[in-house]
Amino acid sequence: MIDNQRELADRLFPQIADEEEVELKNIPPEQRRLHTETADLTVSSLHSYLANGKLDIPEFQRGYVWTRTQASRLIESLIIQCPIPVVYFSQSPDNKLIVIDGNQRLLSIKLFLNDAFELQGLTTYPELNGLSWSTLDPRFRDHINNRTIRCITILRETHPQIKFDVFERLNTGSVKLNAQELRHGINHGALMESLDRLSKNDFWKRAAGIRKDTRMKGAELILRFYAFRHNRGQYQKPLASFLDQFSSQHKNIDEYTIILWENEFKKTISFIDQFLGKFAFRLFEPDLSGLTGFNSALFDAEMIGFAETQNPVIINAAVDPNEFRIKVANLLKNEKFYNSIRQATSDEVSVRTRLDMFKSFINNYAL
Repeated sequence: MIDNQRELADRLFPQIADEEEVELKNIPPEQRRLHTETADLTVSSLHSYLANGKLDIPEFQRGYVWTRTQASRLIESLIIQCPIPVVYFSQSPDNKLIVIDGNQRLLSIKLFLNDAFELQGLTTYPELNGLSWSTLDPRFRDHINNRTIRCITILRETHPQIKFDVFERLNTGSVKLNAQELRHGINHGALMESLDRLSKNDFWKRAAGIRKDTRMKGAELILRFYAFRHNRGQYQKPLASFLDQFSSQHKNIDEYTIILWENEFKKTISFIDQFLGKFAFRLFEPDLSGLTGFNSALFDAEMIGFAETQNPVIINAAVDPNEFRIKVANLLKNEKFYNSIRQATSDEVSVRTRLDMFKSFINNYAL
């Protein structure tokens, strides 16, 4: 009876293993170590590193949200020698330091030393309210410049998944970073710069229905295209881990390859806009009614199908758009295809089904 009850409970309420735990356990024990280096850097050094590019704040972290009073209180803390929380960096392959925690503090220091604001809201030294960096007594400036902040750098030999785990643990801000923002911070390099460029393309934003990509949703979709286009033979769920691994493996991709990838992406989006227009990446009825919202799984299928087709009818655009859209709508009615874009979409079978079926549809399309 107990065994039957347990079996029923397992079927109705399956216990899903924590993906992070499973992922970390797959890393060889000797590679699970966190390699770090600790240094007390002066404010002057940090400001110099930010100015010369040795220290980089990733684009997604550059949003400055502190108030003028918060920034002023940080400067006051430096003056009274109040301990400043630790700042964390990630070392890139070219020895650049990428900020992964502490961007608001560093940006506040940079802005003040660049004379961007005047102090306000000080409580210990209210006499300094209204003063900027250039109007501070030189003795205060020297004192601030010589203050040190504890900095911990996660060295490049640390396994990427361990870095990702640390980044998530540090991700305790008021607005938690999502998976793509974390990915961007850890794998800073040519690949992420490519995603940044393409995600700002007006043509892409219109096709994807993204007006303002404040949380890197567009960048993650483009990454999905890159990963399924160039590495789908290695796909295993969870999708997030697949994208993490692809990002790590290709973060410093060569310029020639990334140009080819970007050109293919732009060409594919152009085809889709021409053939599907507002119906791209969305479900709709054969009479062209009932247009739904953006569907990421359908995005995968349509992008791969158009990118890889050798069908001259498609390549030469010898297609009536409305007739094409009606046939796509009929494909969406196919139960097998529909299920692959609506149910358990990250399962290996679902991914393979939707990519193969749409690719077959495109390759066999005839006038």
